[in-house]
Amino acid sequence: MKRVGLFGGSFDPVHNAHVALATLALEQLALDEVRWIPVCKSSQKSRKLAPAADREAMVRLAIAGELAHRVERVADAAAEPDTTWVLILGQDQYAGLHTWRDWRDLVSRVTLAIANRPDVVAAANPQIGEVPNQLVQLPMMDVSSTEIRRRVAAGESIASLVPTPVASYIARHRLYR
Repeated sequence: MKRVGLFGGSFDPVHNAHVALATLALEQLALDEVRWIPVCKSSQKSRKLAPAADREAMVRLAIAGELAHRVERVADAAAEPDTTWVLILGQDQYAGLHTWRDWRDLVSRVTLAIANRPDVVAAANPQIGEVPNQLVQLPMMDVSSTEIRRRVAAGESIASLVPTPVASYIARHRLYR
């Protein structure tokens, strides 16, 4: 049975903690691959996202050369019946999973893998808390897409927060200004 991690998000922009989580999930959960799924639009975010094509391009740059990582627009479980699907979630996504459309159907088809930061308890709605899950142990990384966008808008460096090709892409395409 093939084990595939599904890692979805707005990735606006993708950053080093995203890459670390996907890499650690691959190792800790014995996955064969991680499929990154940049969402076109997010029902969970009220702000306007960068164009989907730019966000997808940045994810491709962030995982270039990583053979067990690939970008996929939509996961089709029916096309791969001999696959175990593992949904990789950050703690913030896990906490709000009960607000996702068709979340009950989703959790019936996947194993949940929750990013667990040191000294932080993964809290969830009681309905979600009863769904079996696995933890991915993450080191503490002080990085967020919100902070990256703020720094870019203020003309500050993001070199330590995103992969080098992503920083170059953001500058070249004048994103988040």
